[in-house]
Amino acid sequence: MKANSSDRPVIRPLPVIDRARQVTDALADYVKDARLQAGDRLPAERELMAALAVGRSTIREAIRHFQALGVIETRKGSGTYLLKPVSRATIHMPLSFDAAHLRDALLQTLEVRRGIECEAGMVAARRRTAKDLVVIEEKLNEMERVHLEKGTSGPEDLAFHLAVYDATHNPLFRQLLEQMRETFERFWEHPFDRQDFARRSFPFHRTLFNAIAARDAEAARAETLKILDIVEEDIKEMSK
Repeated sequence: MKANSSDRPVIRPLPVIDRARQVTDALADYVKDARLQAGDRLPAERELMAALAVGRSTIREAIRHFQALGVIETRKGSGTYLLKPVSRATIHMPLSFDAAHLRDALLQTLEVRRGIECEAGMVAARRRTAKDLVVIEEKLNEMERVHLEKGTSGPEDLAFHLAVYDATHNPLFRQLLEQMRETFERFWEHPFDRQDFARRSFPFHRTLFNAIAARDAEAARAETLKILDIVEEDIKEMSK
């Protein structure tokens, strides 16, 4: 009996190679192989660009990843220096994410997001500076612009949440996200091939910003929960 074409497995496009991830791994290997220690200087941007055959923006993205993890620092007019030795094993947290069971994986990850993001929102509300508010609102405005134009705004949504993390002035929030970025980003990559995933949470990003601006920690927590509750509802509904 001939199989129904609709029953055939779908062949999906290959993912784009993550050049920044490759550069990050290459730098970690270099630090390990060269036996660099805290205080040692890393190669200059131009040298890295030539050696790895990538553009300046890719090198800088990898550098920002290391900075977020607190393992390097850039000194103006001097260069980039190692703060602590690293390797591939220490720059990527080995999280397990079973794509075959996307629903369960997303729900498990959401439990972690609730703890981290609710606390981040509350801390940001207490510690944010006027400069932080400018950055958060810039990211929010861009998210709203793209959302209204395209009906979805994954990367811009993530940038907004990163700005909230930075407003905590606790580097561990950003470091945790950087270590778990690959897992967390599944929420911004249209799970279940649905462009409308978590679209109902869109208005609550503005109210979250308002709570942070008002230094209202409890309101920031409440607005964050509204966003994540909608995400949970959509995971359960769209995975049926």
